[in-house]
Amino acid sequence: MKLTRQEAIERRHRRIRKKVFGTPDRPRLAVFRSHQHIYAQLIDDTQHHTLAAASTLESDVRQSLASGATCDASSQVGKLLAERALAQGVARVVFDRGGNLYHGRVKALAEAAREAGLDF
Repeated sequence: MKLTRQEAIERRHRRIRKKVFGTPDRPRLAVFRSHQHIYAQLIDDTQHHTLAAASTLESDVRQSLASGATCDASSQVGKLLAERALAQGVARVVFDRGGNLYHGRVKALAEAAREAGLDF
């Protein structure tokens, strides 16, 4: 039986989440990718608390781009999230690609966050 695209993503995400866990010292950088937008959060799994978040729905990101579904948009979200994380004193994170392949928009977000100062 062949899995649908969504079922495959959910299965990969469950497999990843068995191993990836965010702590206060090293929160989890969770990425969610929809067809039109991309979202990223820094999550402390011990307290179930979101430390920082960024997405293409924010007005400052949205005004500078034609579409939220591009690698340029993802890299802007990665830079914005890294700036917010560094402002809170978080420099090291664990990357959770959310069941998506490390390719395209997810990879662009991760590389931009690394360039902006996050370590993972």
